[in-house]
Amino acid sequence: MTKYGSFPGARPRRLRTMPALRRMVAEYRLHPADLILPAFVREGVSEPVPIGAMPGVVQHTRDTLRKAAVEAVEAGVAGIMLFGVPLDEKKDAAGTAGTDPDGILQQAIRDVRTEVGDDLVIMSDLCLDEYTDHGHCGVLDSAGRVDNDATLERYAEMAQVQADAGVHVVGPSGMMDGQVGVIRDALDQTGHEDVSILAYTAKYSSAFYGPFREAVGSSLKGDRKTYQQDPANLRESLRELALDLEEGADMVMVKPALPYLDVLAKIADAVDVPVAAYQISGEYAMIEAAAEKGWIDRDKAIMETLTGIKRAGANMILTYWATEVARAL
Repeated sequence: MTKYGSFPGARPRRLRTMPALRRMVAEYRLHPADLILPAFVREGVSEPVPIGAMPGVVQHTRDTLRKAAVEAVEAGVAGIMLFGVPLDEKKDAAGTAGTDPDGILQQAIRDVRTEVGDDLVIMSDLCLDEYTDHGHCGVLDSAGRVDNDATLERYAEMAQVQADAGVHVVGPSGMMDGQVGVIRDALDQTGHEDVSILAYTAKYSSAFYGPFREAVGSSLKGDRKTYQQDPANLRESLRELALDLEEGADMVMVKPALPYLDVLAKIADAVDVPVAAYQISGEYAMIEAAAEKGWIDRDKAIMETLTGIKRAGANMILTYWATEVARAL
């Protein structure tokens, strides 16, 4: 066989020959400061409550939440996203526990702020679903439909009490039209101009939320398809993005992460504000379940998925592995 020069002349494998070389030429790197830890705090419990569908994740007590916040700071995690789980008997049609200054989420915000101060970016879920007896993200009208504009009034109240409690960033996740603008006005009019908004810009109606509903003790009946986005749509997310930015969003998010990497990439290419992605409960549960069966290498799968999310354009990643991964990094 005739040999032509040193064919093949281009040998990309040369840059893969050893770990140090692969590390040197890596195009994307995870860093602890990329990571945000979602955390649940449950009212009325004296011990953490394990979440069956999310091995290793718990509903915290107020004390164990403070400990988790300290551990996140020590590991170099950037932020913590707090979700409140009230007593069932406190749920009602309007989700009033969510706007009670002494509600569980507001208590948790104060606890974490007292414990770690400004060493951790304290974020809060701004939504009614944890607090309503029907489990929807807003108040219902006489026909049982989510009333968008009436819900916005409740969100404005939530923003104020969360900001009063000391939150740094609010995360409106309900996908109501106009929510970012109303929340921005409510914050500015109550002296909270420095509180940022992380907009859940592209939040899809997803099958991967299943374990999360256990985590927050959801009372949902039915689905959220009339306000969360249809998984079939991409251009719609860009319309949502334009509206959120116009209304004053400081940061934007895509949720879930892995099934919507194309959406994440489109949004990251289109904006000059920080972009977050939420690696949600179902994504977490799949890896943990497959690893428990011995079907995949757990640690490598975690790192690979997080790297993929960052490669698609996320500046920040919400993941239940945040503290663990930050320590490993």
